[in-house]
Amino acid sequence: PPPPPPLPVQPVVNPPNYQPVVNYPKDDQQRVNPPVSAVQPVYTPPPPGLPIIKLIHTTGREFQWSGEVGFIGRRSQSMTLPPEIDLTGLPHEGIISRRHARIYWDWQQNTYMIVDMSTNGIYLNNKLLNPGMQYSLRNENLLQFGQDNLVRFTVYIMF
Repeated sequence: PPPPPPLPVQPVVNPPNYQPVVNYPKDDQQRVNPPVSAVQPVYTPPPPGLPIIKLIHTTGREFQWSGEVGFIGRRSQSMTLPPEIDLTGLPHEGIISRRHARIYWDWQQNTYMIVDMSTNGIYLNNKLLNPGMQYSLRNENLLQFGQDNLVRFTVYIMF
């Protein structure tokens, strides 16, 4: 087939009140370009890989995850995305909220942090956490979801 006909050229029209910027040197001035200095790029090394957080349940079942921000909880059919650490299937899972806790890596403290978002509470080393407050997780911390010591874990952070 023959090529399509060329499109007509539209003239460029300056908007109304357009004033071109003119900065001419005066007769007795020389036009001088400022010196350009070489700028060295700043090397920013990539952040090291995030460690793995491992939760070991009292039954011996292990849950692990490595990431910057995630949730601990249990999945449900109404959720579009399951939690990063899915505790579905544990004994007494009914006391675990769907979004029981938020965990994230704190670059300044170099550790994972946990925030209670549940209705049944979280105990860290047998101390009840205040909902919405952030707490650091350390190796061999004891983490308990809900009361009565029914859902307990030992925390490990592996670098």
